[in-house]
Parts: sequence; C-alpha cells; structure tokens
Amino acid sequence: MTDARDPSRSYGPLRLSLFLSLFLMLCGGCVTPVGVTRVSPEAAYHASTANPISEGELSNSARAVLHRYYLAESFALDPVGAIRTLQETAILDDRRDLVFALAEMSYLLGVRLRSSSSWADLDRAPDAFLLSAVYAYFYLLGEGKEPPPTAYDNRFREACDLYNRALARAFPLDDGGIMTVAGGERTLPLGTLTLTVKTGRLSWRLDEFDKFLPADAFAVHGFSVRNRTPGLGLPLIGVTKEATDSPNGGALPVTAFLRIEGGIKEFGSGRDSATLELYSAYDDTEVKVNGRSVPLETDSTAPLAYRLNDPELWSFGLKKFFSGGRIDSPLLLIQPYERGKIPVVFVHGTASSPVWWAEMLNTLRADPAIRKRFQFWFYQYNSSKLILMSGATLRETLTDMVQRLDPQGKDPALRQMVVVGHSQGGLLTKLSVVAPGERLWTNISDTALDDFDVDDEIKEMARRMFFFQPLPFVTRVVFISTPHRGSFLAKEWVRKLLKRVMTIPLDVLTLNPELYSGLVDQFRVPATMRQMTTSIDSMSAENPNLQLLATLPLAPGVTGHSIIAVLPGMAVESGNDGVVAYRSAHLDGMASEFIVRADHSCQGHPFTIEAVRRILHEHIGNEVVGPEDILALRSPEGGGGTAVPAAAPSPLPAVPAAGSGQ
Repeated sequence: MTDARDPSRSYGPLRLSLFLSLFLMLCGGCVTPVGVTRVSPEAAYHASTANPISEGELSNSARAVLHRYYLAESFALDPVGAIRTLQETAILDDRRDLVFALAEMSYLLGVRLRSSSSWADLDRAPDAFLLSAVYAYFYLLGEGKEPPPTAYDNRFREACDLYNRALARAFPLDDGGIMTVAGGERTLPLGTLTLTVKTGRLSWRLDEFDKFLPADAFAVHGFSVRNRTPGLGLPLIGVTKEATDSPNGGALPVTAFLRIEGGIKEFGSGRDSATLELYSAYDDTEVKVNGRSVPLETDSTAPLAYRLNDPELWSFGLKKFFSGGRIDSPLLLIQPYERGKIPVVFVHGTASSPVWWAEMLNTLRADPAIRKRFQFWFYQYNSSKLILMSGATLRETLTDMVQRLDPQGKDPALRQMVVVGHSQGGLLTKLSVVAPGERLWTNISDTALDDFDVDDEIKEMARRMFFFQPLPFVTRVVFISTPHRGSFLAKEWVRKLLKRVMTIPLDVLTLNPELYSGLVDQFRVPATMRQMTTSIDSMSAENPNLQLLATLPLAPGVTGHSIIAVLPGMAVESGNDGVVAYRSAHLDGMASEFIVRADHSCQGHPFTIEAVRRILHEHIGNEVVGPEDILALRSPEGGGGTAVPAAAPSPLPAVPAAGSGQ
C-alpha cells in the first residue's frame, strides 16, 4: 500500500507538468513569464505616465501601494471600502505614497460615479472629486515625517493636476455651465467636511459677482497665446455685476484655492475643515501654506476672450463710423476699478473699436508686474465725428470717471494715468495733454467766439472743442501710427466719396444746420475745408488746426512716446505705413520713438506690444529689455522694428502698490 504522504507521488505530476510547459515554451519560442519587450520611446513614455486623468486608470505608483496592502481587487469591487481601508492605514503608516494613491483612487471613484446612470451616483460624484483634491493637498503640502515631494518626482506633477482638475469637478455646474461656489457641510465618501468660502485678498465681495465659470470649460480663439501660469488652484472666470466701479460689468481671472485645516489624522477622525479661498490673478500669484510659497494656477486670457465674445463690440467701429449716433457708454471697463492700480486708457482709431486692442492687452497681462500695477480701460467713440469734438468728449469722459471713482482724491494711481492712442485715437490722446489757450480758435478765426451771431448751443460746442486745459491726471501718452500732420489718404476726393455713404455725426445733426454753417463759413480755412463735418475732414493735411496741434508741446509733467509704423523695404524718413507717412507721425520732444516694420494697423504686432510693455515698466520705475535692445542684434528688415534715439524721459514719482492703503 502506497503512503499518501509520499512526496514523490504528490509532486510527480506537477513536476512533469512544469517540465512539459517549459519545454513547449522553449521549443515554440514563447515569451518568458518574466522578461522585457522592446517598445518605442513614445510607447514607453505613454506607459510610464498613465494615470487617472490621462488614461482613466491608476498609475504605476498607486498600483504599487494597492499591491502592498492587497487592495487591488478590493478597489475594483468596492472602491469606497478600499479607500476607507487605505485611509485607516495612512493614519498609522506616515508615508506620502499612501496619500497619493488615495488621491488617485478618489478621482477614479468620481469618474465612475459620473458615468453612472443613477441620479444618486451623479449627485455623489462632486464629493468624490473633492475628496481627491483633499488627498492631493495632503500629499503636496501636508506635514509629516517624510519631506514634501520635489518637482523631479512625476507624482508631484500629477498630484498638482489631480488637485486642480478634481477641484474643477468638485462643484456642480448648472445647465448654463455656471459653477456653484458655496460653503457648507459636504458629505464625502468618507465622513464630512465643513467648507467655508472666503474672498480673502480679493478686492470684491462674493455678492458682487454675478457668476463663476470654469476657465478650462472654454476653448479660446483669436489670440496668439493663451496666458496661463502653472501652479495650484482652479482658474475661474468671475463675472461681476454692473456697479459704480464696474459700469459695464466685468470678467475677472479668479483662482480658487482649497486650503485644508489639519492633516490626514484630523481628517480621518472627522474633525477637519477646509476653506475655499478666492484670489485675483491681477494681484496674487502665490499663497503661503505652512511657511511655503505655493504658486497659483491662473488663466488671464479666458476671461478677456469671454468678455470680448460679443458680436456688437466687433461691429461697433464700422457701424458707428458710417451711421453716426451717440455712444451710451464711452468708457469700457472690462475689469472693475481697483484702487491703487494705474489706469491705461486705449483709444482706438478710425472705423475701429476697443476689440482691436485685445492682442496687446492679452500679451501685456502676461507680465506679472503689469498685471499687478495697471488696470486697462477702453475709450469708444464715433470715429466719424470731428476730431476736436471727439477730443472734448474724451477729456470729459475721463474727468467724469475719475471724479466718480475717487471723489475725494485718495487714489494717487488715478493721477498717473497713461493714455495710448492709435491713428485718429492718437490725435484725441494729444488733445488731452496740451494747453492750446486761444490758439486753436485764432488760427482759423479773426472774430472772438462771443461776437459770433450764432445759437448759444453752437457757442457751447465750440468752447468745448477749442478752449480747454490738459487733463491733470494724465502723465504719460503713447502715440501709435498717429497722423499728427494728416493722412495722405484724406484727400478731397476721398472725403467726398465717404460723405456719400456716411451719416453726418448726430452731434452735428442735432444742432441748427444753418447756424452751424454760419459758424464754419466764417473760419479762415481753405475753400475745400468749409464743410468740415467728419473726422476725415479733420485729418486732412489741409486742416490748419491739425498742423497747429502737431506743434503744440505736451503739458509740463507729461511724458510722450511715439511708435511709428513704416512698411518693410521703405526708408524711414520717406516711408509710410500705407495710411500715414513717417513725417506726419514723427513728433519732436518725445522721450522715445520706435519704428515698427508693419502696416498701419500695428497694435497687435509683437514689437509694438513689446514697446508699450517697456514704456509701462518705465512708468513704474522698472528697467526691462525692450524691442530696441533685441533689434540691435539683428537687421531691422528681418526683425520688424528700429529704435530711434530720443531725449531721456523725466522720472515719475513712485506709485503705491495696489492694496498698500496709501
């Protein structure tokens, strides 16, 4: 009788089976149970970086943790139970890789719940994503025996993405894509979390916002670059309500940062709380956590594109130019006013509109110093009006806005305003910083205005146009492609042709035409200029007051800069931009003059923008590399611009930083 415990009888068949299997593999050329397979560099990178965000699966690092604690199968069958087990382990085992795995597991749980057909599961999904953001926070910023991860660790970069993307999905969206940003008690897959929303250093209260939209929910088009800064936090578009300091409403780049009080142990015991802090990307680029500086993720382009996504704004320029009409809101603020920030006012040109400054604004906002120290306004006007009339409206509009925003004069930044004008807008800009006295009037008339036998309304209009003082709060101006001595396209035949399709500006039509003609007919101007009723007439080289304006110096304390476009291949002094000749655009006495090799509409040219950036830095006392320095290394024809030496600018007094309280 054979002993049942005889090992030769028990293991004989197994040994034979293994031998036969090994023999068959070797003979058939099969892949070994353990070994390697050659793959492409792309496939290797794909495999090494797979994670819940990119592939919808756990990363290799997280799988290693689940394998260590025999939780892989459990997570597949009961994800909440596996998360609970690993969290209890993490409270005892103070290794960061456990918390990292918890962040991935919670994110995948949220993805599963969102793909469920159950309404109950769909309602639970945001809380699972919030839990993922909490764990990612603990991995990146929580205190523990192990040091924080470094930027060389792939898990660090993935944890940042987990935190940001989980946070974006942790707050429900309504049917219009509006995010519900609210505090209260959140029931997470494990326990509860008390959440408080704080505006912190944000200059606006929560109730001043109409809505919040996730910036990543929008694809942006029309800009060369989408400006984003990497870091932690959820970039939002904060749409503000119309108010005194936000007459048009606004779209602000806001970042939501989730700060967790306590650590994994407190969280596991149910005693934890969190704060959702809202920051303006204009003011804050980092936060402090446990003594460490943490950069904020920001997106300053999406709010701008959202605000400009208005067909009416884009058709505004040509529509008003040809049809006339009043402008109800001449000053467009796409961001609410902020005390302590210097206004930069953009003034568009003929048949144009504020949107043509979009590329420049988007690029300038990529500069942290400019974001922090400046705010941007847009002057919009009917560009078919007489230039002296539009200049009067610009002066009055800016004066009214400064008085409205700061009636007691406590904001010194408002008194260091920069005005940037393109083409006709440059002429309006100059009309805001010169003191003509009576010269504009006596240049065209030998009779005092009071002696004219015309309606009082006509006289009042003339006083606004011809007799004025420079704006005391404008301290720097930039002229871009400005026809100071007229445009060679404003010939008599061009003016006559345009008048056939243009509507005379409403400001003129509301006056008595006969009395208005009686005023103009007595001017000492060429016969071809008797019917000066549009801006095209104003920009004719035959206009004597345009020639006079070119000779008027800027008011004391005002620094001027010229950016002049000259087409490639042309000599500078005899060249032009297709609309304005260099000799018309050049002004003596400017602090700087920069020639950009481009056509007339050069506001979006990279070197034009860089020149404005350098000027704004100069305005706040910074020295930066400008396009002049770059172009010194290459040919002007190939690089796009030329620097022309000019007198050194006079320094401005220091401007208190935003929020300084000075």
